[in-house]
Amino acid sequence: MLTAIIVAGGDSRRMGFDKLLARIAGKPVIAHTIRAFEHAKSVDEVVVVGRADRLDEIEAAVRDEKFAKVRSIIPGGKRRQDSVQAGLNALEPGARYVAVHDAARPLITPEQIDRVFQECMTFDAASLAEPVNDTLKRADGDLRVTDSVDREHLYAMQTPQIFERQLLEKAYHAVYAEDLSITVEVSAVERLGRRVALVLNDDFNFKITYRRDLPLAEVVLQQRENPPQH
Repeated sequence: MLTAIIVAGGDSRRMGFDKLLARIAGKPVIAHTIRAFEHAKSVDEVVVVGRADRLDEIEAAVRDEKFAKVRSIIPGGKRRQDSVQAGLNALEPGARYVAVHDAARPLITPEQIDRVFQECMTFDAASLAEPVNDTLKRADGDLRVTDSVDREHLYAMQTPQIFERQLLEKAYHAVYAEDLSITVEVSAVERLGRRVALVLNDDFNFKITYRRDLPLAEVVLQQRENPPQH
């Protein structure tokens, strides 16, 4: 049984408004995100972890879209990892695998989710990722270039990241026991000495971070809905 924890607890400081409730292609960002997990064959249920002051709006979006797999909508914590931990605490006993996904990535597709899950069932830990294609430079505090970074074998982590449940719970227990701060689950699992399989993604799955990302995401969604004719 695979349960998806969709993390929707950010404060959207860069946007100036709640980006997850902003509308693209006629629906809130978070509705597009949940829809992908609703349609993924591998996903049995969904737990949405959101800001306490936004739960009513999230519930309304779920109700409007008639999502059947959303089992609970719960408040998150101060940090992303606190929200993920809240999601882990809300898991049903029968959940064997756990997917963690950022609600601000509405371009994820059911096919991508299923691909990551297939790898997880083999390796117990898998993440969607994208090769780093840009030239990377290291700079000092004055933003003066100091040297280059070899981008070979470098990958940008995306979500979903999917794990065998006990492995992720053990990793998170260690994070809190050592009072660490992490930004992605791969880092927590990696600290246990476990290897994480990467599933390379060649499709759009960027995170909505700036205002400019909203119209870009809308274009992607519209083209998927109505692909150009050749």
